[in-house]
Amino acid sequence: MALQAVGSLETKGFPAVLAAADAMVKAGRVTLVGYIRVGSARFTVNIRGDVSEVKAAMAAGVEAAESCHGGTLESWVIIPRPHENVEAVLPIAYSEEVEQYRLSVENPIIGRSNGR
Repeated sequence: MALQAVGSLETKGFPAVLAAADAMVKAGRVTLVGYIRVGSARFTVNIRGDVSEVKAAMAAGVEAAESCHGGTLESWVIIPRPHENVEAVLPIAYSEEVEQYRLSVENPIIGRSNGR
């Protein structure tokens, strides 16, 4: 598989990261590949996909996190082509648990029946 972009967004407050994650997977053809609890109230989500899709998804995630009452957007980043070493060490790789979502993003026909 070709290297895909990674986007990471960190918030203070769980509702903000939940809103951001939901907005990101709805706004772009991306896969949510990871979630990290960074501290007592800090959370990070990671997405993967084509660069343009990660950019669109991240914009939606940033907006959702910023508009979440009581939550705070702490930071975010997009890396177009992360080095293999970064993927091997940090929790940004596609896992078995998210494989079905990656496949549906890369090939939207998978999982559909009767041409729907």
